[in-house]
Amino acid sequence: MVDRTRMTWVVALAVLIAASELPLRAAQAQQGVTRTDLQRRDLSVPGREVVQVRVDFAPGAAAPRHSHPGEEVAYAIEGVMEYQLDGKPPVTLKAGEVLFIPAGSVHAVKNVGSGGAAELATYVVEKGKPLLVWAK
Repeated sequence: MVDRTRMTWVVALAVLIAASELPLRAAQAQQGVTRTDLQRRDLSVPGREVVQVRVDFAPGAAAPRHSHPGEEVAYAIEGVMEYQLDGKPPVTLKAGEVLFIPAGSVHAVKNVGSGGAAELATYVVEKGKPLLVWAK
């Protein structure tokens, strides 16, 4: 009986986590931004995890100002994207280029090329915190 109760809690928690990301995914899809989760793994450092996501941008699409509870490494897979980190000059990435975004840095990204664009975003973040926080 204990195993069944534990399983019920695990399923309930998984549904809650998935539902909490639906508004984010819906808002981004409407803006022409699609996120595909690739992996999420605990690290050997307690309380930290690595998350990898492929982010696709339709022509002209943008992810508005936001931050993450840890570092992000953005690798441009295709296209041309412009990153604006608060307090810094814009950075343009083309396919094959990479950008390090420090923990908590508010930033935005826009597809500035003529076609689609995509990045591999690798996050090293605090476990249990929302991966993305919209800036005010």
